[in-house]
Amino acid sequence: MANGRYKVEYAASALENLRSLPKREADQILRKVLRLEHGLHGNIKRLQNADAAFRLRMGDYRVLFDVIGDRIVIQKVGDRKDVYD
Repeated sequence: MANGRYKVEYAASALENLRSLPKREADQILRKVLRLEHGLHGNIKRLQNADAAFRLRMGDYRVLFDVIGDRIVIQKVGDRKDVYD
C-alpha cells in the first residue's frame, strides 16, 4: 500500500454510523482511522464492485473509504455483516 501523509475526512454517512456504535468501539475505530494519516497501513483491502475503493478491518467492524489524492474520505463504518449493503 502507499506510504505518505493523508488528511482524513468523514462523509456525513460515516459520522452517522459512528454515532450509532457503542462508544468503546467507536473510539477504537477512530484511533485506527487516525493511523491512516501516516500511510495506508493495517488490514486494508482494495474492494471490487463496491461503493468505496478500500476497506479497513477492525474486528467485526469495517471502515469503507476512498483515497482522493492526499485525502482519505471515510464513507461508511459498520458491522461486517451490514456495511456492504
